[in-house]
Amino acid sequence: MTADVGADKTEDSGRDEARETDEDRGEQGLSQRAIIPFSPFVAEWIAALARPHRSRALDIAMGRGRHALPLARAGFRTFGVDINFDAVRETVHAALDAGTPIVSWCADLTQYPLPAAWFDLVVVTRYLQRDLFPSIRATVRQGGIVLYETFTVRQLALGAGPKSPDHLLREGELREYFEDFEILFYEETSGAPEAVARLVARRV
Repeated sequence: MTADVGADKTEDSGRDEARETDEDRGEQGLSQRAIIPFSPFVAEWIAALARPHRSRALDIAMGRGRHALPLARAGFRTFGVDINFDAVRETVHAALDAGTPIVSWCADLTQYPLPAAWFDLVVVTRYLQRDLFPSIRATVRQGGIVLYETFTVRQLALGAGPKSPDHLLREGELREYFEDFEILFYEETSGAPEAVARLVARRV
């Protein structure tokens, strides 16, 4: 796993969601240009899972580090990946300024798979790319945890957010991807402002 922050260009291979319009991708692209609030769901579980030892945590599609930075502050050895080079660079600089350095790299994960059985905690929020689920599952160590939160098809009725079915979970779909994990928490919400599925699952 390498940190490509020192490179002079972004990773252009594969599908570059950063170049799609906000209306097309909602908040699902690997580049999160807008300032998106920290997820209370993730905050609660980071606090619950934080340990004295330096467990490895990965923030997938980290944008500008809204979860990577709190993970580092909680004591995790934090890693982050995003397809947008500017976002990665900003996050790395912010982490250094805060005294909580993180390892970040710029990549299209369909071209550069995640390492197998490497992370104790994997966080994914407001991002859905179905062909990445096998890699997400495989990168979690035995006993490790996945925190996942993103929009469902019920978001369409709320008139905001992503509209493409590629970026919206079907009812019960997220749980199915982790059916052989131990499900510690699962819920689907349907009311304003967001209709999301939330999952906490441990690899057994």
